Amino acid sequence: MSRRPPSLSPLFSELTRLEGIGNKTAQRLGAKGITRVRDMLFTLPRAGIEHRRSVQGAALPATITVEVLVGQHSTLRTQGGGKARHQVMVQDACMTFPIVFFNINRRYLQRCLPPGERRIVSGRVELFNGMVRMVNPREILRLHEGRSPPGFAPLYEGTEGVPQKSMQRASRAALKLLPNLEEWIDPAQKHAAGWPDWQEALRQAHNPKQAADLAATAPARERLAYDEIFAHQLTLALVRHKLRRRAGVRSIAEGKLQEQVRTALPFALTAAQRLCIAEITTDMAQPVRMNRLLQGDVGSGKTLVAFMALLVAVEAGGQGVLMVPTDVLAQQHLHALTPLADMAELRLDILTGRDKGAGRKAKLAALAAGKIDILLGTHAVFQADVQFADLRLAVVDEQHKFGVRQRLRLGQKGRAVDLLVMTATPIPRSLALAQYGDMDVSILNEKPPGRRPIRTAMTAMEHLTEVESRLEAAIARGAQAYWVCPLIEESAHLQLTAAQERFKRLCARLDANKVGLVHGRMMPHEKDAAMARFHQGEIQVLVATTAIEVGVDVPQATIMIIERAEMFGLAQLHQLRGRVGRGAAASACLLLYQNPLGAGGRRRLALLCATEDGFKIAQEDLAMRGLGDIIGTAQSGLPRFRIADLQEQAPLMEVAQSDARALLARDSDLTSRRGEAARVLLWLMEQDQALRMISAG
Repeated sequence: MSRRPPSLSPLFSELTRLEGIGNKTAQRLGAKGITRVRDMLFTLPRAGIEHRRSVQGAALPATITVEVLVGQHSTLRTQGGGKARHQVMVQDACMTFPIVFFNINRRYLQRCLPPGERRIVSGRVELFNGMVRMVNPREILRLHEGRSPPGFAPLYEGTEGVPQKSMQRASRAALKLLPNLEEWIDPAQKHAAGWPDWQEALRQAHNPKQAADLAATAPARERLAYDEIFAHQLTLALVRHKLRRRAGVRSIAEGKLQEQVRTALPFALTAAQRLCIAEITTDMAQPVRMNRLLQGDVGSGKTLVAFMALLVAVEAGGQGVLMVPTDVLAQQHLHALTPLADMAELRLDILTGRDKGAGRKAKLAALAAGKIDILLGTHAVFQADVQFADLRLAVVDEQHKFGVRQRLRLGQKGRAVDLLVMTATPIPRSLALAQYGDMDVSILNEKPPGRRPIRTAMTAMEHLTEVESRLEAAIARGAQAYWVCPLIEESAHLQLTAAQERFKRLCARLDANKVGLVHGRMMPHEKDAAMARFHQGEIQVLVATTAIEVGVDVPQATIMIIERAEMFGLAQLHQLRGRVGRGAAASACLLLYQNPLGAGGRRRLALLCATEDGFKIAQEDLAMRGLGDIIGTAQSGLPRFRIADLQEQAPLMEVAQSDARALLARDSDLTSRRGEAARVLLWLMEQDQALRMISAG
């Protein structure tokens, strides 16, 4: 099936085909990403308007439509002489309550709601200080304009400028175009979940009878969400299947190099490290390309696991590359891994954007001749003239800093390069499956032995002088500390103290020779010099921006002070805290916040004080901020679903991945009856890439 099935053609026609959608309305909806009939069908109502005789007895808050008798108007001033609030008392069939308006012209209000007349009002009804009120109604209608029957009417949110009646009429017209399609969901699973057929699910979703029908757990909405998630997971499974079909290079090692390094280490590997190393080593020995994600919490030792994997590539006669996003991190890895490479008698080198001229040419020649076993590098490794003699394994650290195309370009620098992607940002399982569903996953959830808990506390900026005094005392005892500021320069808008200003103040308070500064606008050699002095103990306090967020490893540093911590996200705070607690000494993290601290900020900081479990923090972060904010930051690679809600419907992701992989295991070309139906689903969900993969083999 190389072309879209004719049965789907009506769903891909223009919106203007639908009743109630003219050119202007189509333009407005097009700006919202709704351009075709299928988009209209997949734009489900997110709320509903309940038509009632009275607001009395309603489960509040709720959007309610009710007929009222208009009473007295009054104007109330907010405290401090702010903008006026207008209040109109109304009476429905059972009770009297106020309608409150903000920022509205009083004369206009008198015309809309004349005292003594009856009107139909529709809006959000809530409890405020124990009293029922309606705030800024959506609609105010004369009786002859509002003949809506009692019951429940769908409300399409996010479609400003398009009347709700037009949306409702258009959705009814779209439903008439639904084709009869073969079922793509496993029958046993569909029966067990109690899901309706696809057509019936869309009809129910667009015609809710009560508020419960709008819930993510309502059978119709859950089924439609599963369709979307299943198509996504089927696409990822096809990517994985295609990679496994390609011949890979078997990298088989007896483990001699790994054993040399392991016996020389002053500590034992954790059980999680041993398991991950075994999984990766097994993958590399297979005749198919490895595509694996190594997800490790802060301080779980994933760099060592990656190095052990690189040793397999070298022992098998090939080369390995470790890609990192910044020069600082590349230099850090060079410092940490050189002793390990020496143990295994390997040739380790680094390539960054700083390498120029003859020095760079010499490195490239050595790399192409196979005289470098393991290369550490930044984006400079992607350049066309960087060639390997026999690249077997590419390790990409902090994957979210690199695009998919860059990963693919790295994989093209060898015959059939195995790929290991690493992230130190713990991700809730449902989001990991959504973002990395094509990959096999190894998880590091233990810390190496000897690591002590990091004591975390929070205090207000009013206590800054006391904090500086305690830091001064700790420095006198030989301690080393990070002081992290969120901005480089002074910002009047955010009123944040700049790293440069904090550096000057600490230099004046402490011994200026003991204070260093690192930020993103410094020249690379300046950052390197400051980091080297801190690592060697010449500097005891390093004032920094988030340039030190990931990967910096100074075991003797035991104090982390994060200024204006409420301005950071939870994941970033967790990463910053992970820069201490890397040695045997007790460590502490202090979160400095600016008052007044909102409830959300206090909850975030309190959670950080309560736990060091990055996976728990990630799950709570998702619950607090919601998927939209998460997607906008670290999880920018996540798919955008029209119907599915990964926060509310997370369990569906795992079921869909298992089902997609099982289907391909039985029917790799999707030629069975269910396989053909799944192809139609892929067309419906516009997963053209997956369909091309099938036809290309």
